[in-house]
Amino acid sequence: MKWKKMMIFFNTTKTTQNPPQEFLCPISGSLMSDPVIVSSGHSFDRISIEACKNLNFTPQLQDGTIPNFTTLIPNLNLKSSILKWTQSSQTKIQTNPNLKNTENLVRTLISSKKHEHHQIDVVSEKNDQEEETRQISILTPQKTSYSSSEESIATATSSSSTTPRPQFQSFCYSSPSSSELEPSTSPEEEEIVTKLRNPQQFIIEEALISLRKMTRTKEETRVQLCTNRVLCSLRTLILSKNEVIRVNALASLVNLSLEKVNKVKIVRSGIVPPLIEVLKFGSCESQEHASCVFFSLALDDDNKTAIGVLGALLPLLHALKSESERTRHDSSLALSHLSLVRSNRAKMVKLGFVSVLLGMVKSGHMMDQVLLILGNLAYGSDGRAAMLDAGVVECLVGLLGGTELDSELTRESCVGVLYALSHGGLRFKAVAKEVGVVEMLEKMEKMKSEKANEKVRRILEMMSEKEAEEEEVDWEELLDSGFSCQTMSRQNSGLDESSVN
Repeated sequence: MKWKKMMIFFNTTKTTQNPPQEFLCPISGSLMSDPVIVSSGHSFDRISIEACKNLNFTPQLQDGTIPNFTTLIPNLNLKSSILKWTQSSQTKIQTNPNLKNTENLVRTLISSKKHEHHQIDVVSEKNDQEEETRQISILTPQKTSYSSSEESIATATSSSSTTPRPQFQSFCYSSPSSSELEPSTSPEEEEIVTKLRNPQQFIIEEALISLRKMTRTKEETRVQLCTNRVLCSLRTLILSKNEVIRVNALASLVNLSLEKVNKVKIVRSGIVPPLIEVLKFGSCESQEHASCVFFSLALDDDNKTAIGVLGALLPLLHALKSESERTRHDSSLALSHLSLVRSNRAKMVKLGFVSVLLGMVKSGHMMDQVLLILGNLAYGSDGRAAMLDAGVVECLVGLLGGTELDSELTRESCVGVLYALSHGGLRFKAVAKEVGVVEMLEKMEKMKSEKANEKVRRILEMMSEKEAEEEEVDWEELLDSGFSCQTMSRQNSGLDESSVN
């Protein structure tokens, strides 16, 4: 029995109308009651993953990808959307699914997949010689090189300056995956996919150039051609050793990612790990397209957490120092959107983003974009603590009090970061008094933005609150002693960390 039929057969959720496909668990085929994002970027119902782990089974999805169950993160956005849909459609959702029933479903799927694999193996044995002629040399790392841990990426990046780049193996097409066996959705898609799988490189180049042109301006074409088969081919070709193939595959991916309905589908296709490889080791032009794809994908809220989990944060940080202005610009925009998520902000602080970004501000490198990211980090208690420790307040006061700031936007960004840090309670007050924040803000000319002026007013009001009680505080002793994270958390109780600007 085919995978889709199995999902429909075991779908025990009765609905008055068909739910959106993204609300259904890829394993059980039913509405997800507790959706989670796994390390590979896919979303599943938590109980389905638990059943798979109990039975030591990892399913192969319809697009041919293998999910990674190492890390589970609650998908709150998807859960909220499912609840809204059930309320509007008057559909009941099973809140406490039975684990034994789910395990029985997984056992049935295991036996079904074994039967499918046996049939495919019989066919592939007949076509071994034909498959060998379709080999294409591409730049792709060993399977174990993809990691969902940012710390492992940090190690690899730091050592890349002293050790040669890793050796890559040649890749050849293996037996077709389930996504490759899917029927074509249109004649155009069938023609493109056929050419992308051709063993002759010049035919692949022609197909990619054609795909790039077709998806450049037409919205309906971008939606129509963003299929699992096309994405599977692009995922392979963006790591090709052939520069023409690699650049055009990336450019086509940029075009496809422009449509909102494509963004989540692209991340779920497993495109993030090879994009990271391009960002780390690709040519200048390839890195420009890769950073643009990350920026485009990060615009969708459902992608932000997955991109962070898959390890793209640190490579994007290093891309801020790229020789290409376009790579720097798109990477900074990607990080500014990714830092809107609390889990990503915590990762950025752990990875040492604050000291790197502060150094860029002091050097005047990409100041406006970097201040925007720092402003987002300051809305988390751990981010504020790290920024106060690093001397961000003193740096911002120096910038606002100096004459080198010609941009009104930069002044507003500095004020925005100070405003976010001002929710740090007594610790911020101690640092602010030490470096003269009040005196500097009072002397500063009124800005064009009313929002920025309102932030200045609120900072001054906060600094003047309970002034009579605070006159007896020994600020030098307070600065020397510092505060624990628990003390700062109590002082931060008035700030909602989700209210990032």
